[in-house]
Amino acid sequence: MRFGITARMASKEATELVHQALVFLEPEHEVLLEPIIAKKLGRNGVEIEDMDVDVLIAIGGDGTILRALQHTKAPVFSVNVGSLGFLTEVSPDEMLYALERIVQNDYMVDERIKLKTELNGERLHDSTNEVVIHTSQIAKIRHFQIFIDEELVESVRADGIIVATPTGSTCYAMSVGSPIIVPGLSAFVIVPIAPFKLSARPMVISSKSRIEIKLYEPRKNCILVLDGQFDIKMTPKDSLTISLSEEKAKFIRFGQDFYRKIKEKLGV
Repeated sequence: MRFGITARMASKEATELVHQALVFLEPEHEVLLEPIIAKKLGRNGVEIEDMDVDVLIAIGGDGTILRALQHTKAPVFSVNVGSLGFLTEVSPDEMLYALERIVQNDYMVDERIKLKTELNGERLHDSTNEVVIHTSQIAKIRHFQIFIDEELVESVRADGIIVATPTGSTCYAMSVGSPIIVPGLSAFVIVPIAPFKLSARPMVISSKSRIEIKLYEPRKNCILVLDGQFDIKMTPKDSLTISLSEEKAKFIRFGQDFYRKIKEKLGV
């Protein structure tokens, strides 16, 4: 098999786990390293998007996984070296046992829908969790207009708007009132952030819908953030559309444990 590795190299534990994975895999399998890792080990590196691999190993927290998923179509096997690790699959002490199962083809691939984002017709990175449009200044609300399939469904002043997948419904969206959506559903949730309107509530819609969000006020900019990994300035002149991506986020799993994770990670 061919493996790729990306990791949060600021963590000493992640660095040690990369070394353990290499010792375990390299006698029989090819392993490609992201440049920042390769440089630290005195090797040649390969950018994630250029890795043609069967499995991408992500060692870190949820941010490491989300960044990897923006750049790969390969299934991601994740090892938690973060604080929460809701998206991760195994703890550090379980990594080698899990890798043994992977090389024996004893695993499943959990496919999740992603968001396709286009700004002025240009496609940006797909998002596994959410797309966030947020005010560019602290404590300055903005006026947003939300269109679904070209119909205006909400006009609201707020700190921002979140459009999330079921995967993202347990992240930022949940913290501002989103319901938790089971991963198997093909749906999006639209959530205003601190809306100045009592009737503004989260809205769950079909993933077949096309969402357009406009900034109503001239000369008042916002920040567009994709999965917390990529951000760009957005102006009232910009055209932003969000829809279902043809690509899927692929997670390597060893069992169906969504409800267990809800209890353990979120304290339900």
